[in-house]
Amino acid sequence: MKIHLVDGTYELFRNHYGAPPKQAPDGRQVGATLGLLRSLLMLVTAPGVTHLACAFDHVIESFRNDLFVGYKTGAGVDPDLLGQFSLAEDAVAALGVVVWPMVEFEADDALASAVKRFKNNKTVEQIVLCSPDKDLAQLVSGDRIVCWDRRRDIIINEAGVLEKFGVRPYSIPDWLALVGDAADGYPPSRQTTTGSGVLSTVRNIVPGRSVAAPRGGQLESKY
Repeated sequence: MKIHLVDGTYELFRNHYGAPPKQAPDGRQVGATLGLLRSLLMLVTAPGVTHLACAFDHVIESFRNDLFVGYKTGAGVDPDLLGQFSLAEDAVAALGVVVWPMVEFEADDALASAVKRFKNNKTVEQIVLCSPDKDLAQLVSGDRIVCWDRRRDIIINEAGVLEKFGVRPYSIPDWLALVGDAADGYPPSRQTTTGSGVLSTVRNIVPGRSVAAPRGGQLESKY
């Protein structure tokens, strides 16, 4: 069997900004939720999709906000979008899909935990992470654990991670620490001068060994 793991937060954001707005009879905005449901209905009715779970950031903040003051928060997020998270979780559950609403941890953490739990299960042929999120690229392994950008219908296996980011999956945490991630709210290393220099450094990183962190600490995987 294949396990499909969906980043519900990504899907909700994508549909909020990409799908037409829609109001419920009570005046609430529901366009993002409707777009998400249409997307998931296409997925659950596709051949070979039998085991599916969807993770949401029930709240945007997580334990990482205590670790880094600049980490992403719900500030600036459209209230019409934030107001749909609970609705989206209930609607997806009504489809019969397993839903993980995350509070202290993030949706990515739920997806990563599922990968860890099932990656050595002999009955699992493949784990498909339905998200283009570069954070999840660190979980990719060969052709067995892959990321699927459903919008562009692109499967990213281990060779694809190297081609796209210039580093192997196990180096993604170090690479992100060096180049920064605006979506998560942390800046690039002050020692970083050029992207090519970063990639040249990180390509030589081996598992279990970390490079110098931006502020002197050890770099650790998000997962």
